[in-house]
Amino acid sequence: MPRTMSVSDSIVIHAAPSAVYEQLSDPTAMGRWSPENRGATVLGEHRGAHVGMVFEGRNKRGAFRWTTKCTVTAADEGERFAFRVHAIGAKRPRLRGPIATWEYRFEAVEGSTRVTEIWTDDRRAWPDLLANTFDRIATRGQTFAEFQRGNIRTTLERLKAALEQDGAAATGHGEDGPRPA
Repeated sequence: MPRTMSVSDSIVIHAAPSAVYEQLSDPTAMGRWSPENRGATVLGEHRGAHVGMVFEGRNKRGAFRWTTKCTVTAADEGERFAFRVHAIGAKRPRLRGPIATWEYRFEAVEGSTRVTEIWTDDRRAWPDLLANTFDRIATRGQTFAEFQRGNIRTTLERLKAALEQDGAAATGHGEDGPRPA
């Protein structure tokens, strides 16, 4: 069975594209929304997202924990943020090779932002049979595309809840306008 090499999903968040970008382009913050990621450490100077920035992400799925090494490939403020995962390991990312690319696109829509999260399987050299077998073991029965589709939906819903709650608390406005005093 041929693999699905990319999946995506979108959600509208009541916040400006620049505000959503600011949150998602900080890899140290991703653990707040992702069902697997537990945060990251930026290697070198952490001066905001920029192409070439390298970070190590800490991840957990059930009892399994691993670290990935990632490099930012796009950092267009308020428009697009992307990184590729190119090394993985238990405590240190020692096994090198193309693994995946994650991308976030931000589109202004009527005073809000449509955020699209995209996962692309970069394991092109893996035969489909091998990849599908590995995926079903690693995800307890799913392909990575199916599994990541669920992770993306969870991440986007958690991000929306957090940013809209923070936005309402900061501005005194909820979805229905100002709160009564």
